[in-house]
Amino acid sequence: MSNEKYDIEFFWDPICPFAWVTSRWVEKVALQTNYSVDWRFISLRILNKDKNYNTDFPSGYEQGHTAGLRFLRVAAKVREDKGRDYMSSLYAAFGVHYWDLDQRPGLRKQLGTVEHAERCLETAGLPKGFASAVDDPDWDAVIEEETELALSRTGRDVGTPIISFQPPSGLSFFGPVISRVPSDEEAVPLWNAVIELASFPGFAEMKRSLREAPQINVLGTLEADPVMEDWEAGSRKAHKPKT
Repeated sequence: MSNEKYDIEFFWDPICPFAWVTSRWVEKVALQTNYSVDWRFISLRILNKDKNYNTDFPSGYEQGHTAGLRFLRVAAKVREDKGRDYMSSLYAAFGVHYWDLDQRPGLRKQLGTVEHAERCLETAGLPKGFASAVDDPDWDAVIEEETELALSRTGRDVGTPIISFQPPSGLSFFGPVISRVPSDEEAVPLWNAVIELASFPGFAEMKRSLREAPQINVLGTLEADPVMEDWEAGSRKAHKPKT
């Protein structure tokens, strides 16, 4: 860990659409408040290593979670060699080469590959040679250590993203899970509301399972009037295997 103090630690898995939406909001907050952000790692594949993907998740989640872990290996290598300042641009580059794309068949298959990582690295202004780290499991120990750090602050029954404000002894919480990026005008008021709520000593949880799909281009869900669906444990309940 760097000796530099950060106002916000944002634990991200690149494959999580809700983490992506929340991260774009946090970027807006940081620009308007001058908060510094440390983009740290949390892996859904590691977090769910004891789950049965055939029964607990919709089809394709294991491949997606594994792809997220593979890209985090690249991020860990970049951070080790180049420093923490590149994490924001690398995460943003992943968005350019996935979340912001138009929906079309086969896009998910590129995730976790050397070729996709190379495109992201090039956009972030980094050497493409870092892409070979997707196949290097030696970086998993670092990613698991940060995953465990995040969970030690919130408890284990959570997902991504996890945010720590004024770490390590300040507030930590899962979420907020938002399905659309707030406007510039909405960003800081929403942040202040979240921090005010999380600051109450007795606050534990506020949740609803009815939600709209993440408003992200590649998912084909950018709609004027999104449909509310029932979600369970981070995925649409209707898409899970029938038991």
